[in-house]
Amino acid sequence: MANLKNAKKRILVNEKKEVRNNNYLASTKTAVKNTLRAIAKKDKKEAEANLKIAIKRIDKATGANVLNKNTSSRKKSRLTKKVNAME
Repeated sequence: MANLKNAKKRILVNEKKEVRNNNYLASTKTAVKNTLRAIAKKDKKEAEANLKIAIKRIDKATGANVLNKNTSSRKKSRLTKKVNAME
């Protein structure tokens, strides 16, 4: 355990950041999975609605520096391609 006052504070701050980052990642993964499920069911309207939500969540995670901008661009691009490829 840390002895210095500022080290103790950093531990607390890092724990808060970890919780926040995990929430961003969890909501992003859920949105992506919902989109992929809709694609698997071949429901284009639901897939498009879920895609919109997924892109919004990915952008929020990127804005909070949880995801790298190239990673987020790749995820959005791949999801969009899959939805657009639907009949």
